[in-house]
Amino acid sequence: MTIRVTVWGENVHEQKNKVVAGIYPDGMHNTIAAALNKAGGISASSVVLQDPEHGMSTERLAETDVLVWWGHAAHGAVDDKIVERVCDAVWGGMGMIFLHSAHFSKPFKRLMGAPCNLTWREAGERERLWVTSRHHPITRGLPDHFELENEEMYGEPFGVPEPLETVFVSWFQGGEVFRSGLTYRRGAGNIFYFRPGHETYPTYHDANVQKVIANAVNWAYNPLPRIADPNKAPNVPVGSTLEPVVERGPRLHHDGEEGLR
Repeated sequence: MTIRVTVWGENVHEQKNKVVAGIYPDGMHNTIAAALNKAGGISASSVVLQDPEHGMSTERLAETDVLVWWGHAAHGAVDDKIVERVCDAVWGGMGMIFLHSAHFSKPFKRLMGAPCNLTWREAGERERLWVTSRHHPITRGLPDHFELENEEMYGEPFGVPEPLETVFVSWFQGGEVFRSGLTYRRGAGNIFYFRPGHETYPTYHDANVQKVIANAVNWAYNPLPRIADPNKAPNVPVGSTLEPVVERGPRLHHDGEEGLR
């Protein structure tokens, strides 16, 4: 079994900022995809915001088992139709991983139904990530904690719904803490949010970070067939019930009607 992964990259900072381009000459998306391809059992490729349909065609999503998303400067440039298409795929069973500033991406906010806001500071602080669930598949092979020498600070409160599991918490030199690894289930899709990954630091070259993302891909993968229309809400007429039902009172809709949306 090979898990098919698409890494979605915004590809803006790499084109405009010399520091980012120096750290990620092939782009952050290609760096992440290359690391995943070395993990074994994963076939990863990348698309970018500037591709037709942002690289998120119906066909591409159908061939994606797990989607990894990194965005920061151009959240608003993502077409709302593409956002709905991505969310439909998640509700249908596609796994999805949101990295770092993707907490403000349109798909993440749509799936969370929350502001997804936080506190932040860009000062190159040391980040210490603590594993909070030793036996979780996403933490497999990791030490109890690891450090990133330079990172952007994200602090609580993090305006997201209560997660299924908190897999990592982070501490920063300024004293803040943050829930930096969170799992969710939306529809039939598994979702993981992972905090590190500020573009001006070499975070995605770090072996522990690469292991977390690869583990998360394996965790998020759903081998079952994708639900074709996760938004379907069929009418079930009285005559087709498993047990007899006597209709009572007035009604608004006719049998088989699509209903109001």
